[in-house]
Amino acid sequence: MDQPQRDQSQQDPSYCSAPAAPAGRVPGPPYADCPECGEPTEYGVATPGAVLCPVCEWQEAQRTACSG
Repeated sequence: MDQPQRDQSQQDPSYCSAPAAPAGRVPGPPYADCPECGEPTEYGVATPGAVLCPVCEWQEAQRTACSG
Protein backbone atom coordinates (compact mmCIF):
# COMPACT_ATOMS: atom_id res chain seq x y z
CA MET A 1 0.00 0.00 0.00
CA ASP A 2 1.76 3.07 -1.25
CA GLN A 3 1.07 6.32 0.53
CA PRO A 4 0.53 9.33 -1.75
CA GLN A 5 3.40 11.79 -1.78
CA ARG A 6 2.76 14.94 0.24
CA ASP A 7 4.73 18.13 -0.03
CA GLN A 8 6.79 19.40 2.92
CA SER A 9 4.09 21.83 4.13
CA GLN A 10 1.64 18.93 4.60
CA GLN A 11 4.17 16.74 6.44
CA ASP A 12 5.39 19.28 8.97
CA PRO A 13 2.96 21.90 10.30
CA SER A 14 5.89 24.06 11.47
CA TYR A 15 7.23 24.38 7.91
CA CYS A 16 6.78 27.75 6.24
CA SER A 17 7.59 28.14 2.56
CA ALA A 18 9.71 31.05 1.38
CA PRO A 19 8.03 33.86 -0.51
CA ALA A 20 8.19 33.41 -4.26
CA ALA A 21 9.06 35.95 -6.90
CA PRO A 22 6.02 37.61 -8.46
CA ALA A 23 4.25 35.21 -10.84
CA GLY A 24 4.44 37.55 -13.81
CA ARG A 25 8.11 38.50 -13.41
CA VAL A 26 9.34 40.52 -16.36
CA PRO A 27 13.07 40.99 -16.98
CA GLY A 28 14.52 44.49 -17.17
CA PRO A 29 15.91 47.01 -17.99
CA PRO A 30 14.19 49.30 -17.39
CA TYR A 31 13.83 48.16 -13.80
CA ALA A 32 10.91 48.99 -11.52
CA ASP A 33 11.51 51.18 -8.47
CA CYS A 34 10.95 49.70 -5.02
CA PRO A 35 7.80 51.16 -3.41
CA GLU A 36 9.47 51.03 0.03
CA CYS A 37 12.78 52.83 -0.61
CA GLY A 38 12.77 53.91 -4.26
CA GLU A 39 15.87 51.89 -5.22
CA PRO A 40 15.82 49.89 -8.48
CA THR A 41 14.56 46.31 -8.18
CA GLU A 42 15.56 43.17 -10.08
CA TYR A 43 12.20 43.22 -11.90
CA GLY A 44 11.21 44.98 -15.09
CA VAL A 45 8.74 47.87 -14.97
CA ALA A 46 6.06 45.69 -16.62
CA THR A 47 6.09 43.16 -13.71
CA PRO A 48 2.61 43.13 -12.15
CA GLY A 49 2.12 43.89 -8.47
CA ALA A 50 4.42 45.59 -5.98
CA VAL A 51 8.02 44.46 -6.38
CA LEU A 52 10.71 45.16 -3.82
CA CYS A 53 14.45 45.75 -4.14
CA PRO A 54 16.68 42.93 -2.80
CA VAL A 55 17.22 44.68 0.56
CA CYS A 56 13.53 45.41 1.19
CA GLU A 57 12.60 41.94 -0.08
CA TRP A 58 14.99 40.39 2.45
CA GLN A 59 13.66 42.61 5.26
CA GLU A 60 10.06 41.70 4.36
CA ALA A 61 10.98 38.00 4.42
CA GLN A 62 12.51 38.49 7.89
CA ARG A 63 9.34 40.19 9.15
CA THR A 64 7.05 37.48 7.80
CA ALA A 65 9.28 34.45 8.48
CA CYS A 66 8.02 31.69 10.68
CA SER A 67 9.35 31.73 14.20
CA GLY A 68 10.26 28.56 15.87
